[in-house]
Amino acid sequence: MAPQHKHLLNNPATLVVDSLKGLVNNNPNIKFDEGQRVIYTPPTKPRVALLSGGGSGHEPAHAGFVGQGLLDAAVCGNIFASPNVAQVRRGVSLVTGEKGALIVVMNYTGDALHFGLAAEQHKASGAPGDVRVLLVQDDVAVSREQGTIVGRRGLAGTILVYKIASALSDAGSDLDAVEDVAKYVTSRLGTIGVGLDHCHVPGTQPGDAHLKESQIELGMGIHNENGTHKLELPTIAELVDTMLFKITNTNDPERSYVPFKNDGSDEVVLLVNNLGAISELEIGGITGEATKWLQKKNIKVRRVLSGTYMTSLNMPGFSLTLLLLPSKSESGSPYSSAQILEYLDAPASAPGWAWTSGKEPGVVGEKVEEVVAEKKGKEVDLAPTDQKEFISAIQRACKALILAEPELTEQDQIAGDGDAGLTLEAGAKAVLKAIDTGKLKGENIIEDIGVIAETVEEDMGGTSGALYSIFFAGLGKALRDAANAGNKQTTPQVWSGAAESALTTLYKYTRARPPSRTLVDPLEAFITSLSSKGLNASAEDAKTAAEKTKELVAKAGRGAYVNQEDLKKREVPDPGAWGIWRIVDGLRGFEA
Repeated sequence: MAPQHKHLLNNPATLVVDSLKGLVNNNPNIKFDEGQRVIYTPPTKPRVALLSGGGSGHEPAHAGFVGQGLLDAAVCGNIFASPNVAQVRRGVSLVTGEKGALIVVMNYTGDALHFGLAAEQHKASGAPGDVRVLLVQDDVAVSREQGTIVGRRGLAGTILVYKIASALSDAGSDLDAVEDVAKYVTSRLGTIGVGLDHCHVPGTQPGDAHLKESQIELGMGIHNENGTHKLELPTIAELVDTMLFKITNTNDPERSYVPFKNDGSDEVVLLVNNLGAISELEIGGITGEATKWLQKKNIKVRRVLSGTYMTSLNMPGFSLTLLLLPSKSESGSPYSSAQILEYLDAPASAPGWAWTSGKEPGVVGEKVEEVVAEKKGKEVDLAPTDQKEFISAIQRACKALILAEPELTEQDQIAGDGDAGLTLEAGAKAVLKAIDTGKLKGENIIEDIGVIAETVEEDMGGTSGALYSIFFAGLGKALRDAANAGNKQTTPQVWSGAAESALTTLYKYTRARPPSRTLVDPLEAFITSLSSKGLNASAEDAKTAAEKTKELVAKAGRGAYVNQEDLKKREVPDPGAWGIWRIVDGLRGFEA
């Protein structure tokens, strides 16, 4: 698998500035110092300023988190390169007041040096306000031996640090308190990332595939650094198990960084972070598996944050972060779990801050209380003139469809996408099952038609399922109206009137009208002649209309995208229309 190397841009050299200009257009509450590439919010009240930054390419981090309740400024370098000291000094000067500032950056050598030097220069200049630097090191993939000198890398857990620290600053706390909570959170963070491959930096030559098609890499950083292990592509459940075990395991002296007790008392915040190119569909599955894993291990999940927080450009990968909250049994903790969660849940408005519930996740599959709607008035009854024949007619129609599956499938393989026969067969079998289980009894026509509508909707699916369900829902309403008008049984007149009303309902939701080479051709032919000709003759009209579709140009449905001349030459009827003919043929007396 080669990394994606196509990008949408004007010029690789201007990409960072172009992106920051777009961010300012999106968020008028922020300002942009283009010369030094600083995104910031001008101070409106005394507070400890929060700054971050680093190389670009991690969007929305860090500039996307500048805003109320988060960062006061973000200093942006080139892609994967630290900003220089002058840039950082400019950022500090724009937002730092008497209460000082805390710079929260990830532990990378360039960032540590440039942000640290800028802080020292600010202090030496005599400018108001102290400035301090906190390096976040939350990567559990880096062993203690590997990080003896440089320490561990900073990853997505950094976002939680400045979110919580900013909330304390908003509450009026001083620099010591804000720095203390940031240090505390940092000490209880564990993150690990995984990638299907490396990312591609705009303006560079495409690289060769880094991994085999069947491989992933565990322990990857966010600057294209190699991971620690290559694994055969596992299921999400297996991968999440491996990743969360590495964060929570306390038996590995090289990588046990977070003081989990693993005794049922641990409480965490889970952060699922998209590294750039994982679909939302996949992220949802990852989030579900991670939450389930923690719950099975008796680790209480107090909050779940899932989305795109810190990327590695277009890396097809994700990271998992756990913030271990203070335990009630933990002696000497300066904070409670409730306090940390209060800071995390505090309001924030910045483009990069994803929606969070502020609540604990539920348990998937737990019993949900059913809300029973109170019935208003007496349920109306409408009985068939012959209960046994009513059920027999439905059974015949269903069996006719099941027997017709091969011919319908063959027709649809030529005229559509090949699933018509199986779709109609599935609906027919589901209706027969409803009869066998006593769900469809033939005692109250209104209820029975409702059962058929629900059944075909659930078991047929696709366009056919929707059309049939709408028709039967309309039929049920028309029959209810007939009962309310005083009818006690379903006479032929009641049936024909209800069918006409149901067709009118169906026409609200489809533009297909005869002749269109769709199921409405035989359906309308059958319904419009039912009141005057009766069931048998109307069925013949339906057959004629269905056969006529062999000669028609498709105006709706999948058949409209097929070569029309080829369809005419092969004399293939529309499978949906043919299915209607098989149904009405069954209703009138077809025997399997």
